[in-house]
Amino acid sequence: MNISLTPAAHKFIRRLVMFDGAPGSGLRLLVTPGGCSGLSAEFSVQAAPAGNEAVFTQDGVKLFLPAESRLLLDGITIDFVDSPAKTGFAFIDPKKDACACSSSQSTAFAEPALSSAK
Repeated sequence: MNISLTPAAHKFIRRLVMFDGAPGSGLRLLVTPGGCSGLSAEFSVQAAPAGNEAVFTQDGVKLFLPAESRLLLDGITIDFVDSPAKTGFAFIDPKKDACACSSSQSTAFAEPALSSAK
């Protein structure tokens, strides 16, 4: 899997797992196409991956990824944005053009998905 986490995403995921999980837990990340903005995500801390999930580990942080999420995240950098206007995961795809439906968006930076733990 060719996925990377920014330091902000790594810190957010590590804290979620630390506060909501037991040792060895990880973050289940279900990613779906999110229209013009790119991708949206649902996530939850889990003790272990489900049978169909692959484990992606970066610097001790574990993501449990179902097959569809693995396909959608290939080549993506996962970021976490926390600002007064937006909070959530943002997916940076270097292969994707800027969103065509917004003239103010000038990079391949996907709008942060307003993600919530489930």
